[in-house]
Amino acid sequence: MQHDDSMNPASQAAEHGHHKGVVNGVVLPVPTAWPMVLALGVTLAITGMVTHWVISLLGLVLILRSFVGWFFEVLPHEHHTAVPVHDGDVAISSPRTTFTKLAPDPKHRKLLPIETFSITAGIKGGIAGGIAMIVPAALFGVIRFHSVWYAVNLLAAGGFISWAGQSDAFLAQFHLLGLLAAFGIHTLTSVLVGLLYGALLPMFPRKPILTCGFIAPFLWTSILYSALGVISPILNERIDWLWFVLSQIAFGLVCGFVVNLQVKVQTPQFQALPFAVRAGLHFDQSSDPSKPKDKDL
Repeated sequence: MQHDDSMNPASQAAEHGHHKGVVNGVVLPVPTAWPMVLALGVTLAITGMVTHWVISLLGLVLILRSFVGWFFEVLPHEHHTAVPVHDGDVAISSPRTTFTKLAPDPKHRKLLPIETFSITAGIKGGIAGGIAMIVPAALFGVIRFHSVWYAVNLLAAGGFISWAGQSDAFLAQFHLLGLLAAFGIHTLTSVLVGLLYGALLPMFPRKPILTCGFIAPFLWTSILYSALGVISPILNERIDWLWFVLSQIAFGLVCGFVVNLQVKVQTPQFQALPFAVRAGLHFDQSSDPSKPKDKDL
């Protein structure tokens, strides 16, 4: 049986007089940078539409030059290069240490939590944490500005553009509109964060107080510290971050404590366990992830 070499790239290249004498190798197109030059030209041409026409002109020049360069890469003959091929076995190894993975198990809490807190637990925890958060915020206003209304009005100022340039004396006074606005903002935020705590706590069953009281508040504070300048410039200029962190810790401790007091509800995955396990009549130690198996050691 004769092999048809008409479709072989090496044979085609040899017929055109390119890379003659290539025996054990592969003929590939020559690497070219013109596609990247074309992409850069298109980018500059579009950028110049919103900046300056000179940038678009530069992009047009690069586009035309890439057209010419790319054209001569394929015509009148395609440019090829010979890449030698060496036969041999390649040993694949990795310096990383490998471990035996745990078998899928419905009792493995890191993979499949079978109990979680209800939505009402998160709402109760958020309301309780919001009330506890008021205490350090009010102390900040009394100590710094001799008024319990300063923190209230400062929170409400985030929703009122007209309050952006008001003085500290104005924010230290009682304003019914500011009280209503701050109450709505604080209540909504507390409930939403409480729901988030209710969803997160089942994932950290061993250290709930540490997670709620310190790790999560510092995480929220770091996020607000970087984004508050965009959300509320007046609050970003006048906020005292030390007292803010203390109020967040008070919220986290109380919210986490209240959420942990609530009874957990079963997730749909709990129904996948055997009836004896769900009823508490039998517990298979082989499914306990806290006790490693011999093959996993």
